[in-house]
Amino acid sequence: MTRGQYTDPKSTQTTFRQYAEKWLDSKTSSPMTRKELGRRLRLHVYPVLGSRPIGTFRPEHIRELVSALEAKPSVGPSYARNIFADVQAVLSAAVDDTLLLRNPCGARTVRRPKSDGHRVVPWAPAQVFAVRAALLDRYQAMVDVGAGCGLRQGEVFGLAEDAIDVDGRTLHVVRQIKHVEGHPVFALPKGGKKRDVPLPNSVAGALRAHMGACKPVEITLPWDVPEGRKVSARLIFTAGQGGMVWRSNFNGKEWKPALAAAGLIPPEADENGKFESAREHGMHALRHFYASALLDAGESIKAVSEYSTWGMPTRH
Repeated sequence: MTRGQYTDPKSTQTTFRQYAEKWLDSKTSSPMTRKELGRRLRLHVYPVLGSRPIGTFRPEHIRELVSALEAKPSVGPSYARNIFADVQAVLSAAVDDTLLLRNPCGARTVRRPKSDGHRVVPWAPAQVFAVRAALLDRYQAMVDVGAGCGLRQGEVFGLAEDAIDVDGRTLHVVRQIKHVEGHPVFALPKGGKKRDVPLPNSVAGALRAHMGACKPVEITLPWDVPEGRKVSARLIFTAGQGGMVWRSNFNGKEWKPALAAAGLIPPEADENGKFESAREHGMHALRHFYASALLDAGESIKAVSEYSTWGMPTRH
């Protein structure tokens, strides 16, 4: 113990899975975050490392995990890096609990999963307008909100009447719609933080016109997790039948055909009616356009970060 080389004898009796599940139960993050983290471990880590005693981990075992992740076509670079970070966090806690001498994830011979290295090219204004024009009328104002206020897709879907400030110049981003194990729930925006963003006159006008044509509908969903308390909000964007907009239906039946019509992906669908994968042209592309437009207008990187992540700087 004096040399800092002591490990608890229990470390050879407790498997990585047993320790990780106990660690998960003690985390103070939101239930939804814990569920997603547990899902990543269950699907991608436990099959490789789950049965290994926590005290026997060496760099070679982490290298094995990284190789296994990179060999999976369904695991993209960013997702693989998240999984690696999960394992690193579990093993750091094991070090703190004296079950492991040092975290092998930090060894010099262990490299993190490769980043995708994909250079983001923001859409041109003409492309934004082309996608907007190709959508059904009831969805066109989504493009205004995404490109003009930088909201994520889930935040657009969760936008309600209470989002628009009485002065008509501020948008309160207070919730999103997420899917937890296939179930839609209301939740705080990404990072667990509400934020306020400037509401341009053009976007405010588009929202007013949209709400005049498609009245907001009260939707009730559980909060944060499928078994959470029920919460209601009068959503601005709803499906044609009056219910919430489902991400999978919207992306496949509305968004991708609009991308094809705008020339951003090949116009032909396959025999099953599915269009080509378009990860770089998801609704997140509107956030890239928003950030690019602010920077072109002379805003600082700090201000752009605050608008898109935390909210408006105090000087506004």
